[in-house]
Amino acid sequence: MKKQLWANLNSIDKAKDFANLASLMSCEIDVCSGRYVVDAKSILGLFSVDLSVPVEVVVHGTPEEVDEFTQKCQRFLVAEEA
Repeated sequence: MKKQLWANLNSIDKAKDFANLASLMSCEIDVCSGRYVVDAKSILGLFSVDLSVPVEVVVHGTPEEVDEFTQKCQRFLVAEEA
């Protein structure tokens, strides 16, 4: 299953907390910003993209993993981009 979310990671603490949360998950999680795609579990990867605007988060996993991650990262999520 693949699910797309939008997250606001516009501070160092938010990016660090998001990467730590993602690293606890066994599924693959990507962060997309423009044409760049980085591993959400990599703090260096996150800092290599533009975090001043909401980024697209793509979760690849079982429905249970996707639901668990979505619930755990609610504080980072924003309304879906058009």
